[in-house]
Amino acid sequence: MPLRSPNRGPADIAGPPTSIRRKQRRFPLNAAARGRRDGIARLRKTAIIRPTRRRALAIERPILDLERLRAAPLHRDPFEFIIVEDFLDRAWMAALVADFPRVDGHGSYPLEVLSPGPSMAGLAAELTAPALREAVEEKFGVVLEARPTMITVRGRSDGKDGRAHTDSETKIVTLLLYLNPQWPAETGRLRLLRGPENLADYVAEVPPLAGTMVAFRRSGRSWHGHRAHVGERRVVQLNWVTDAGVVRRETGRHRWSARLKALSPFA
Repeated sequence: MPLRSPNRGPADIAGPPTSIRRKQRRFPLNAAARGRRDGIARLRKTAIIRPTRRRALAIERPILDLERLRAAPLHRDPFEFIIVEDFLDRAWMAALVADFPRVDGHGSYPLEVLSPGPSMAGLAAELTAPALREAVEEKFGVVLEARPTMITVRGRSDGKDGRAHTDSETKIVTLLLYLNPQWPAETGRLRLLRGPENLADYVAEVPPLAGTMVAFRRSGRSWHGHRAHVGERRVVQLNWVTDAGVVRRETGRHRWSARLKALSPFA
């Protein structure tokens, strides 16, 4: 499934001339403008994006292309899944690739412990925002409003990853978002499987190229994996889970695992 390599950088977005800004202050803000203004204030408070040119880009150009998600066909054989190419706005691609946190070891790490850059923090905010949740709810016909979310990151594969699995029963929906600028290798490509016995028996194979997203509803049939790969393999994983206890346990487990891996390269 070849993808076009994005090569565009962030667009220059200039503010209105001073004379127009003066005129605008004479009139009350409409609902959309108030929403953008309030959004800026929230972003400043959370330090996701500072009041710079990047802030303007964030307000005018969301990172996630939800229309592509809504338009993607829902596959039901052998389980419910969608594949969305170019899910990330290309204007953000270079910043997201550059801001991907350094991950020295294999395995999953909570995003919050990796000191993500500004654009990655903005991505995390959009991944956990109501707009994406509602689009996923509509696509899969599932209610997620009261379900907690958990974001983890993988940066490297040690050759042991990729064995066929369905994800744990505590996960309701899994969303995988890849951030590899290129992927010439035949290994490491996600395969959506008909069963656990044979990695060659798959219904779809997805190169983990930057901007590609795969989401599926977890079930006893949601087998997936990939051929063993050694080296960098960047992926952000978002899960809606059954309850907050899962987030505490999984985050704690990932934290301890990350510490062990930092102490021993053989962990």
